[in-house]
Amino acid sequence: MLKHFLGLLAMTFMICIFILLMQFVWMHVKDLVGKGVEVMVLAEFFIYAVATVVPLALPLAILLASLMTFGNLGEKSELTAMKAAGVSLFRIMRPLTISLFLICGGAFLFSNYVLPVSQVKLWALIFSLRQKSPELDIPQGEFYDGIDGYNIYVRHKDPLKGMLYDMMIYDYSEGFQNATVMVADSGRIYFTDDKKYLLLRLYSGESFENLDRKQKRATKSEKNIPYRRESFAMKQLLIDFDMEFNRYNEDVLSDQHVSKNVTELVQSIDSVQVLAHGRSAEQSASIVENRYFGRERKSGRNLQEDAVGAPSDKVYDLDSLLANLSPDERYRVASAALEKAKAQRDQIDYNALMLNDYQRYIRRHEIELYRKFTLAFACLVFFFIGAPLGAITRKGGLGMPVVISVVMFIVYYIIDNTGYKMAREALWPCWAGMWLSSFVLLPIGIFLTYKAATDSTLFNPDAWVKVFVKLKRFIYKIWIQLRKLLKTSAKANS
Repeated sequence: MLKHFLGLLAMTFMICIFILLMQFVWMHVKDLVGKGVEVMVLAEFFIYAVATVVPLALPLAILLASLMTFGNLGEKSELTAMKAAGVSLFRIMRPLTISLFLICGGAFLFSNYVLPVSQVKLWALIFSLRQKSPELDIPQGEFYDGIDGYNIYVRHKDPLKGMLYDMMIYDYSEGFQNATVMVADSGRIYFTDDKKYLLLRLYSGESFENLDRKQKRATKSEKNIPYRRESFAMKQLLIDFDMEFNRYNEDVLSDQHVSKNVTELVQSIDSVQVLAHGRSAEQSASIVENRYFGRERKSGRNLQEDAVGAPSDKVYDLDSLLANLSPDERYRVASAALEKAKAQRDQIDYNALMLNDYQRYIRRHEIELYRKFTLAFACLVFFFIGAPLGAITRKGGLGMPVVISVVMFIVYYIIDNTGYKMAREALWPCWAGMWLSSFVLLPIGIFLTYKAATDSTLFNPDAWVKVFVKLKRFIYKIWIQLRKLLKTSAKANS
């Protein structure tokens, strides 16, 4: 039985990896197509992408494999025979449960040690692919904008001779207001030996250059813009076009939350929390020292100083002091108070902005910390959902198990993504958001396991009809008692 389960798990895991990998590649297809990268770079990308989709593929594979395993046992009546021989469902599940605990431990080790390294290498590779210039392939009969600052039009091409005919080049590398237009009968394109520059050689053409950047207009009302026209037999353009694949520095990503294991995440959270608490204490002390009316707590003293311009040790009542001031003095005092309030508000907004950076950093690291544990726990929860479901439905193969697995995984993904967004936006605590899917699915797994152990007819339509009839009778009895109570109260009131 364990051999059968592990075989199905390996097969379903490969299928899930392939499906999720295709979805991941489709999201980054624009970073791969048309770049002319080597096969080894593409293979490296796929290897790191496979490691990235494992946290989603493994729980789904466990759910599907457990459903198929126990569904096949129920469909062939082997599960019924084992229960008739006195073997309980928990004893049947025991070897698979032990193996699942080992798989959960391996999943945690994978997410703690392998996944951070693969994430850093994958994103460094993606950034490198995004910075690489696209492969030069100028089409005929349409404009090509693959070179920054240039638009090239070619009417005809001769691949054998490497010639381009009836060319038109728009050079706006110095801005659209300073564009240069070139037309040529023919031309060639070369790359320099270091593959960092593109040499465009044009034959028998003309160029039109705007001179507005070289001389200023005499008056604002002048409408004519000077330009230069040049006829040439041969003209060469040297254009920056780096064809080399330059690796992104992985050290830049070393402080990101995706690149750390549990120990590093805890250390980063603790150190940033110390900084955040220190900054918060400094901000609180600054607000206390620079209160609305100054340093003294006694109301009226600084107001009287602002009004008459001289210090005093007396304490005045605020209302009586304002009533004794002249309109000009009252306006001056109100203006000073308003400026102090605005300054205090700006300082509080700045302090909140600075603290928000710390809090965002902490939230990202806490989310990644809890994610490493939720992956392993999700594998266990999905097993205790799939195994009893397979025992109850008694349907093997790839029909019903696939449908149930997809539905359950969609529910899990929606709940997990909702919790993640709530934690990321600080609407919920990080632990609540990241454990939300496990808290929701765990009772379902316990309920299904109990129903399967007690041979409950959970998916029998006749059983649900009986439940519905009992519920209808119960509601009817409550309605009768409620009517009697209303009639009794009406008689008593009359």
